[in-house]
Amino acid sequence: MLARKGLLPDGFLLTRLAEDQNQPNRSHSRSQRARFITKSGSCNVAHKNIREQGRFLQDVFTTMVDLKWHYSLLIFTSAFLCSWMLFAMMWWLMAFAHGDLEPRDPAGEPGPVPCVTAINSFTSAFLFSIEVQVTIGFGGRMVTEECPLAITVLIVQNILGLIINAVMLGCVFMKTAQANRRAETLIFSRNAVIAPRNGRPTLMFRVGDLRKSMIISATIQLQVIRRTVTAEGEVIPVCQLDIQVENPLRSNGIFLVSPLIISHTMERVSPLYELSAQSLASDDLEIIVILEGVVETTGITMQARTSYTPDEILWGRRFVSILTEEDGRYCVDYSKFGNTVPVRMSSLSAKELDRTRGVQEGESEAQLQGWGLVRAGRGGFRRGGRTWDSSAPQPWYAPSETPVEQRGQKKTVHLEVIGRQVEDDGHRDTTD
Repeated sequence: MLARKGLLPDGFLLTRLAEDQNQPNRSHSRSQRARFITKSGSCNVAHKNIREQGRFLQDVFTTMVDLKWHYSLLIFTSAFLCSWMLFAMMWWLMAFAHGDLEPRDPAGEPGPVPCVTAINSFTSAFLFSIEVQVTIGFGGRMVTEECPLAITVLIVQNILGLIINAVMLGCVFMKTAQANRRAETLIFSRNAVIAPRNGRPTLMFRVGDLRKSMIISATIQLQVIRRTVTAEGEVIPVCQLDIQVENPLRSNGIFLVSPLIISHTMERVSPLYELSAQSLASDDLEIIVILEGVVETTGITMQARTSYTPDEILWGRRFVSILTEEDGRYCVDYSKFGNTVPVRMSSLSAKELDRTRGVQEGESEAQLQGWGLVRAGRGGFRRGGRTWDSSAPQPWYAPSETPVEQRGQKKTVHLEVIGRQVEDDGHRDTTD
């Protein structure tokens, strides 16, 4: 789509085609699944059997903005034509009732002053209606002070014409300045990948901005939509779960000055913790990506959306680097935007990997962070309010003996001796 619009070079499209041929296509092996968000960002939801259609008429402006262009132009054209015809009929009836349409002898005596000059037929009344509403005023026809009703009709038609013009200009401006127009230059990688990063399976995709004007306060949000069943047996066809974006600041804010790889670590609290290479092919889920921000040039809040189905998530692949430094500035090669390379990765899920490594679900955090071990009394060790029994298998960071250097020699002292010595010193201070 972007290549057809001329926003990207032809090499970008050719690279995408070559990438699709090299990568395994799993979509042909089974029927295509329905998705809530299309790749272009539109919502793939059809609303049927809506009985309260009158609610849309209560918000006419939003309804007209949401309409397609040909429907909007048809409504505007019909509104102008109907208003011109309506007031043309009123001007003709007024001239007919006043007797302005009766034929007169040019050589005879002048008749009474007409309400509107130079109206001899319905065609001339229609031309006068157009002149009044669009303020053209050729000067051949004008309202006289003979009929006060004509002055009132003139005022009403001017006010109605201004209202139609204001609504038309507002709708045209809102339709041309919609936030989704800015989202056309925000691109996402066609596929998401799962590859190891820092020893953990990580879901990654790439996002980039083709314009030089930046998106201010850009935030990105990930959600998983899947079918779930509660403990009571209730089937929830659409269950939305938030996914935490990997960010040291613990926020979803990004600085989109160049294409970024957005990652999510598949940890114990992740909805993708039990996802493996085998279950990915049969799992019914959809990962939705929502990027929000403020357009720097217009100040309008925009939103770009896309989604990834299991057919578009590649296991054991990683994105190639597209950012290089040339002549003191960074350059981005968009021809490699969606290219990936295979990496060595286990087909097990993150949960199965933790089990093979001996990490328990409830104690994974405590075992991975073995710092600050302190004494908890005789027979146990305490850290962060938790107590381990000394008879239980002790972790690697709790040695039974601690070497202590004293007077240039290393002396091995038991932890029990240290605790007893501390207690004796406290008792001795109390006695003194």
